[in-house]
Amino acid sequence: MDPVAALEESLKKTLGGTTAKVLAEHLGLHTVGDLLHHYPRRYAERGELTRLADLPLDEHVTVVAQVSDARVLTFNGGRGKRLEVTLTDGSGRLQLVFFGKGVHKPHKELLPGRRAMFAGKVSVFNRKLQLAHPEYALLDQEADSEAVDAFAGQLIPIYPACQQMASWKLAKAVDAVLPSAQEAVDPLPDALREGRALVPLPEALLKIHRPGTKADIADARARLKWDEAFVLQVALARRRIAETQLPAVPRPLSKDGILDAFDAELPFTLTEGQQKVSREIFDDLATDHPMHRLLQGEVGSGKTMVALRAMLGVVDSGGQAAMLAPTEVLAQQHHRSITEMMGELAEGGMLGGAEHGTKVVLLTGSMGTAARRQALLDLVTGEAGIVIGTHALIEDKVQFHDLGLVVVDEQHRFGVEQRDALRGKGHSQGEKRMPHLLVMTATPIPRTVAMTVFGDLETSVLDQLPAGRSPIASHVVPAKDKPHFLARAWERVREEVAAGHQGYVVCPRIGDEEEPAKGSGKKSAAGKEEPPPDGEEKRPPLAVLDIAAQLTAGPLAGLRVAALHGRMAPDDKDDVMRRFAAGELDVLVATTVIEVGVNVPNATAMVIMDADRFGVSQLHQLRGRVGRGAAPGLCLLVSEMPEASPARARLAAVAGTLDGFELSRIDLEQRREGDVLGQAQSGVRSSLRMLSVIDDEEVIAAAREEATAVVTADPALDGHPELRTALSALLDAEREEYLDKG
Repeated sequence: MDPVAALEESLKKTLGGTTAKVLAEHLGLHTVGDLLHHYPRRYAERGELTRLADLPLDEHVTVVAQVSDARVLTFNGGRGKRLEVTLTDGSGRLQLVFFGKGVHKPHKELLPGRRAMFAGKVSVFNRKLQLAHPEYALLDQEADSEAVDAFAGQLIPIYPACQQMASWKLAKAVDAVLPSAQEAVDPLPDALREGRALVPLPEALLKIHRPGTKADIADARARLKWDEAFVLQVALARRRIAETQLPAVPRPLSKDGILDAFDAELPFTLTEGQQKVSREIFDDLATDHPMHRLLQGEVGSGKTMVALRAMLGVVDSGGQAAMLAPTEVLAQQHHRSITEMMGELAEGGMLGGAEHGTKVVLLTGSMGTAARRQALLDLVTGEAGIVIGTHALIEDKVQFHDLGLVVVDEQHRFGVEQRDALRGKGHSQGEKRMPHLLVMTATPIPRTVAMTVFGDLETSVLDQLPAGRSPIASHVVPAKDKPHFLARAWERVREEVAAGHQGYVVCPRIGDEEEPAKGSGKKSAAGKEEPPPDGEEKRPPLAVLDIAAQLTAGPLAGLRVAALHGRMAPDDKDDVMRRFAAGELDVLVATTVIEVGVNVPNATAMVIMDADRFGVSQLHQLRGRVGRGAAPGLCLLVSEMPEASPARARLAAVAGTLDGFELSRIDLEQRREGDVLGQAQSGVRSSLRMLSVIDDEEVIAAAREEATAVVTADPALDGHPELRTALSALLDAEREEYLDKG
């Protein structure tokens, strides 16, 4: 039989319709290959032998003991049967119970005086320890210690199961298809496998499902992780190479243009990191295939400055640059800060503008018709060198004169399709050319995730904060255990305002969406809580409108407090932001609309209410909004969760470090990969089963190197038919399309 066909065979044929239906519907397993790649989650050991006197409750144990008596009891008027067997090993006694049809075999075999080995989970019934339906193996009178050890040491695979199909039934199903593992096509090139001392694939599949020893499991895991990492990295390497075949207009640096004029005016020097990353970007822009770069940088590390210099470099070479922001508030902010940074250079073609200047236009969905018409005109004539906008930039009506660079801010908020649509707008002298692409994110992405999810982008990291940035002190405020801590938090905000500074209060909800759940604990801003009756729902998250009203009437009475949230009219939002930036407001009570891009150097304090309802990365982003000036920042994370809860551990981690990369690792460990890889792991077939993007950094990095070497030498993989087969299995249609748009 064709080896590929052996693993593609339907489970219906091998296991019968009923079992196959359950596996398909509940576990997504359709073929022999699917089932072989459904690996055990862990292995139960029948374990070291335990003395009856030392039995731990609720644990799986293995004991060797002698049957002292056995009796069958009936119940339900004789319809039900129960077998009770008492064991002794000289140190203590233990009861076994068997019910129903499970009574017959042990009743015949477990006779008084017989010795046997028993494995099961210890529970308590009528104040006596017992094992219900244990597995057992009879021992001869002369049972040698080897037999005892072999039974006790056996590793029992525990599979990810479902209610309709228990782990031991899955194990039986795997037994039925295990012979097909011999037919598994090995995607790893021989030289690579031998060079890295990895076992062949059929052997790995055998060892993962039916290990004899723990060393077998380790061998199998090492091999299967390599498969996943390598095939995925080959897919990404092929994409990177395909990118280099696409045409783009080179945008080399030119002397004495707008960029030099801008640099000459800078009131500070760029950090070493900014200079290094700028060089990487300018090198990419000078080539005749599209740049494809991910720029990661902590909140406040100066990414916008690096992106602006890249845009000015492209304008110097005769092209245009577009910056795509996820929200209108952010697009307006970028427009404001970029025109401020550029000064008269942003007034090209206007009276009083610099001779090298260019126009910087804003394009958002809520602009008036006249302003919008003018912006579109400036783009199509090339009058505007830089445009900043939301996804309104992607609409069909928007035409560019010569789009040379697309900068995407906060990658994770844009669909791949949106990024793609904007890149499709690049053309030069009438022919279609891909613009260069720079993707920015302030959410630090651990290196391994960057290699896995953004593996088709080259990565640059800004990890130094510019001079003049102040440290941020972060503390957890346990509002329920210590209400006076919350009262003190509001005092601290008042102290910051008294010192001439400003503050933020962040809440998870706006507040006019729905009625609070009945009987939920209402919370006053002063920290007094009327607890909900036991068993009631967890109260709804705190809301901006409620907290703003409570603060104005209570702890922050007399201060100038305003609310800001996403459902306000754009003009109202702008007005509040402008007043806050101008220092006309003391405290802004807001939702996460302030998470990215709000820059008010005078804001030094932030109180995050219900902080446990935010993710680690989000808390880190929010915190980056304070301490942006010369005065030190303060961030207070308010939570009612009990001290021992995972939520509090998460908050303690955020309070304990300002290193975003460290926090993104913690975040990933808590949420596990699936969540973070999200859409990039679309398609059931391709999800990572064995590989952990956190723990397997070395494997991923090594696989990336090997994959790049293989694909560079043989882009079509003509010499690696097995690898091509594995690749087409990984890249189902949906994922192929996803990668193509990445």
